[in-house]
Amino acid sequence: MTAEQAVGPVDGSGTSRARCVLAPNPGMMTLDGTNTWLIAEPGSATVLVIDPGPDDETHLQRVFATVADSGQRVAEIVLTHRHLDHSAGAPRLAELTGAPVRAVDPEHRLGSEGLTAGDVLTAGGCEVRVIETPGHTSDSVSLHLPADAVVLTGDTVLGRGTAVIADDGSLTDYLESLHRLRLLAEQTGLSALLPGHGPLLGDAAGVLDFYLAHRAERLDEVRAAVAAGDRTPAEIVPRVYAAVDQRLWPFAESSVRAQLRYLSDHNELPPGVSW
Repeated sequence: MTAEQAVGPVDGSGTSRARCVLAPNPGMMTLDGTNTWLIAEPGSATVLVIDPGPDDETHLQRVFATVADSGQRVAEIVLTHRHLDHSAGAPRLAELTGAPVRAVDPEHRLGSEGLTAGDVLTAGGCEVRVIETPGHTSDSVSLHLPADAVVLTGDTVLGRGTAVIADDGSLTDYLESLHRLRLLAEQTGLSALLPGHGPLLGDAAGVLDFYLAHRAERLDEVRAAVAAGDRTPAEIVPRVYAAVDQRLWPFAESSVRAQLRYLSDHNELPPGVSW
């Protein structure tokens, strides 16, 4: 991913209809923090909030105040996936605003409506189309904002680095999701990706091509590690992720497990490999 593809800064950045309120939870996995996105048509009285972030009162009050200071109200809260750095603040923000919470996972919903592929959300006065993009987690979705030619990607695509496949995720699903987004970029001329962490990314098609190529390279590296005799994620990670900060190796093991499951599903693993 080139420097030209990353557009920043994160907090306060966005498009005509999307603006970021950055949560104060920076870290190795959250980068600058969680990007809470406020979606509204210019002049709309209502706002759609994407990923309220962690249960951090200062952040949630800032989201609430940002909307109120614009003379607007929160009409709906939407989660791109269940991870707590995106979802934990939703109940409190719902309490502050009276807005329902829509999510794929029923356990994270507040209100009668869920979230499924093909849904069109209009709570912010503009169309936001739900795209099924499982892989990082089983319940991951992305959100297409056609009027600005952008997609909000949650953790499917990050502003820096690459996404981890969680234990409830699937590399097979993830690759299909990347191809789905790549096709959308080609068909609609996407101008940018708005991630759940890190800066906006211009050249949406180029970023998605990079992600697909990176996954193919990692699979080849895991194949080579297995051919060299490695049989477990703990053995593979030091070989394949030698250049990665060792503090991230536990998360890399999760990705290696996903890669091994993928190779197993495609009958590419010899006997004795476990994950």
